[in-house]
Amino acid sequence: MFMRIDSVRISGFRGISELEVELSRVTLLLGINNAGKTSVIKALQLALGDYAKHLQQEDFHIQADDSPSEQITVDVRMIPTAEDDQRASQFSIDCLDEFGDHIQAEANGDQFFAMRTTCRPDMIRGGYRVERFSLETWPEFSRWLETVPRSHRRIRRLFDSIICIPVDAQRDIHKELKEKYSFISKVLSSVNYDEKVEKTIEQMIAEINQETLDQSESLKLLKQHLDTMNQSFSDTGRTEITPFPRKIRDLAKQYTIHYGEKDTNSFSMEYHGMGTRSWASMLTVKALIDVFEHSFRRESALFFPVLAAEEPEAHLHPAAQRLLYTQLVGIQGQIIISTHSPFIVGMTDIRNIRNLRRTDGVVHVYQIPAGLPIEVLKRMHREILLSRGELLFARMVVLVEGLTEEQLIPAMFERAYGFSMFAKGIMCLGVGGDRNYTVFLRMCCSLGIPVCIIGDNDGDSRQKVEKQIHTCTQSDCVNTYPAQIGPFFLSEGNAMEQELYYTLDIKDELRSAVVRMLTQDLDNERYVSVKTKEIERLSDAEFVKLLIKEKTSYASHVADMIRDESTGMKPVQLIPETVLKAFSHIEEKLIL
Repeated sequence: MFMRIDSVRISGFRGISELEVELSRVTLLLGINNAGKTSVIKALQLALGDYAKHLQQEDFHIQADDSPSEQITVDVRMIPTAEDDQRASQFSIDCLDEFGDHIQAEANGDQFFAMRTTCRPDMIRGGYRVERFSLETWPEFSRWLETVPRSHRRIRRLFDSIICIPVDAQRDIHKELKEKYSFISKVLSSVNYDEKVEKTIEQMIAEINQETLDQSESLKLLKQHLDTMNQSFSDTGRTEITPFPRKIRDLAKQYTIHYGEKDTNSFSMEYHGMGTRSWASMLTVKALIDVFEHSFRRESALFFPVLAAEEPEAHLHPAAQRLLYTQLVGIQGQIIISTHSPFIVGMTDIRNIRNLRRTDGVVHVYQIPAGLPIEVLKRMHREILLSRGELLFARMVVLVEGLTEEQLIPAMFERAYGFSMFAKGIMCLGVGGDRNYTVFLRMCCSLGIPVCIIGDNDGDSRQKVEKQIHTCTQSDCVNTYPAQIGPFFLSEGNAMEQELYYTLDIKDELRSAVVRMLTQDLDNERYVSVKTKEIERLSDAEFVKLLIKEKTSYASHVADMIRDESTGMKPVQLIPETVLKAFSHIEEKLIL
């Protein structure tokens, strides 16, 4: 059996007015806080699981006129797939047996199974009325809500074969051991022994209890005193003290989990940190799916789990995050993960990423479009996901040419506004040369990440950058945001060094910064004096040449100077006019 949910459509649910998300076997949901990631997961749980019993008025979307939506609608479509996760034409026999005449076919013969879940307040009985129907068609998204399912296609109960397992971000195996309906409790409740083994184990427990009693004077004295109760009753009673439960069925009530490097120094989960407890909780879910799988396999029944996990990386260090992701994607079925971890992002195929963005109150979803050459995808993964994955979580990305600008632009922004770029979710990123903007532009534009370019203007840099922007924004494979890109170029003929030295005319400040760079951590006044005179003797051209040569070394010192308000210089004296215009553009787009 190979199948997956390839699309979920949501209307009127929480912060989502109307949205369609395409899903792969493993899907990563990204987005800043309040972008809608949890809402997508809960919508799947509503359609396929037990979320209906938790439904509240707050789950109904608040519309533009401040009134709640009359109805929540969630459509899911399932398709057959080949082993490589590509769509196949026909469902397997076990799927045909499970879904029967609910399976439909498109004009080309490709089969699908689509189900609609609707929720609306029940005005008569109170609560909410939840209904499910199979759909005969899967129309274009622009008119999906026009489809009205026929009453005879109502689905009275959820399919046993489809098991939706939602995992919240707040998880703790120590607490879950005490909760009757937790995942670990479900695993433990499935423990069974045949009658002969059960009697043998209970006899062993009885012997251990007796040995424990015999070896303890305190317990023997307690038993003697408790046995005196028979003087007030029938004179035939006897007390039994059992340090360990007598019956196997009672053992599940006292399960504990210990973890440590060795048996001799393992500790109960309550003594471990949240990282270990959270990770153990996630692995418990994996174990539960294995238990279900074995059970369904014994019955030769269809089994399709859908694991929807929120922030599995919580409390884990980077290496553990990567390992946990590998463990999760090895689970049979379909995996949907919401994450804020660049380390997990670096482990996935970029085509599995769905980036959710909220613009003017409306949630949109973006993904890498089909058609990009495999070499482009590999370069995106190599140059961005593996080392700069945090780019995907930014509200806006400012692209600059190199490391110098990557250090100076944030300092200028902080001086201009009084707070850092990071405080507003803005990331400044050096692309490593004026020829290297394309891969970053393609990534940002495809995933709906607002991007602004602040570029050098020496040589033919401007022409190179504009050509790359044109190539990206004219491509059919990329969502375009030309108005957000800018770009903003420094004065004609200037790189950042010339702009600061000649146009802003902060020559003395730059020379002092270079002296600090050359004499840092040295407490030798004579040496500092010698270096100061060496820098003072350089002509303007010689000094700018030195700046360009040592750009990565001096940039942090200049950045410190720009941030230092004690110099008495105003922001306009330290920040190029073009950069200030770029900041105004960013301020307008993000409403800082």
